[in-house]
Amino acid sequence: MDALTMQHMSAMPAPTWRWLRMNDTTIEIPQGLERVGGTEIEAEDALLDTTATFEGAVAELQERLDAARGGRGEKSGTADSRASVRAAKLAAEDIADLDTPALSRYQRRAALEEDAGDVAAAFETGIGADARAYLGFIAGGAITLATEAGAEGQATVRITGEQGGAAAASVDVVAAAGSTFDLAISLDGVGEDEPRADSSTTTTPASTNTAPAEGADSPASEPLGLIGSELRIFAGANARVNVTVYITASDAFTALDDSGYVLDEGARVTVRHVVLGGAHTATGLASDLRGDSARMDIDTRYLASAAETRDFNYVIRQRGRKTVSNMDANGVLTGRAKKVLRGTIDLVHGCKGSEGTERETVLLASKGVDNKTVPVILCDEDDVAGNHGATIGHVRPEQLFYLGCRGLSEEATEALFITAKLEDAALSAPDDAMRRNVMRLGSALAADFEYFEDENLEEDVA
Repeated sequence: MDALTMQHMSAMPAPTWRWLRMNDTTIEIPQGLERVGGTEIEAEDALLDTTATFEGAVAELQERLDAARGGRGEKSGTADSRASVRAAKLAAEDIADLDTPALSRYQRRAALEEDAGDVAAAFETGIGADARAYLGFIAGGAITLATEAGAEGQATVRITGEQGGAAAASVDVVAAAGSTFDLAISLDGVGEDEPRADSSTTTTPASTNTAPAEGADSPASEPLGLIGSELRIFAGANARVNVTVYITASDAFTALDDSGYVLDEGARVTVRHVVLGGAHTATGLASDLRGDSARMDIDTRYLASAAETRDFNYVIRQRGRKTVSNMDANGVLTGRAKKVLRGTIDLVHGCKGSEGTERETVLLASKGVDNKTVPVILCDEDDVAGNHGATIGHVRPEQLFYLGCRGLSEEATEALFITAKLEDAALSAPDDAMRRNVMRLGSALAADFEYFEDENLEEDVA
């Protein structure tokens, strides 16, 4: 497979100043990758044996929305007469009409989208259409998991990478009204010179001081493989959906995690992203809270060491009334790692009574890291609440002095923060296989992590 460069991925809905270099990202796909089958699906037959489709679920929601509105667009019985919508529909601005505002490209697109009311046309994923198409091609087709109304379901998807290969999964989830569905996704891969989590080979953990030479911009080893997941989820009325994604690949891999959500009335979706490994990772999520009283909660935990890069793009569009969204991120950057997190909450016209909150806490454990955080609130409605903030900082000098008095060097102090993040991920892993992946990665990053590993293995045996 030839080298592929995807530009303007994970783009912010409303761009900011270009010189900040945060509006989007460029994804480089390693050259010469072969498509490999490294995907495993663990699910009950009842979830796989279904005629439900994501497109069908969206179409049913569209019918109900159209019936409530009396049609769509200009045919709607409640046509939007706002000046911004009139301006968006004009082929050229009428300078004689002082009530017609000038719109940016984003504002025009948003106004037309709101007026159309087309759920399928408005569907998006966090990284973008190009990445979604690429991952779908690598996966070789989508797998649909669907629950029955009021039922409970659980599934696990494991994508394991190989050096020189590209492995991906494309999964559609349709959670019927009143149902509960739990999905866990593992994106993992080890280099040819590394033992797998289930290997009996014993290795000496690498030093935590793995930052490249001064001025280096590339990872310790160039990525030689790719792993990814492409996810579309429809949460029906009053459904409960819980999604957990663990990325524990070595620095020989690029990892892409792309997802898009549509929430019906009263739906509750909880997403947990744990990004610990991979030379370059891109995590994107876009959510359409279309139904009234829908709720979306996102909890992101990440670690980046050496010269790894982390890119996150979250877009939550709250269209229903009394919807709620929460984005929480907590991460540690060490070595010469780079990270960008774009978090956008869009309070769309008509979402009265809605509330959105985004928060991030970043610990810069090394002076050579590069962190960029872009919390954004877009609002076109009154009677709403939007909150955002970020806490970013280095370890305080007095803290370093205290730890130094206790015999801990800067490298050992940095290892403490790495170990804490890894221990938290291991203790809260969805299953033993993902926990072992975290332990394997931890043994390569922190010299003392082997003791934590042995302790947990003894508990598992007991």
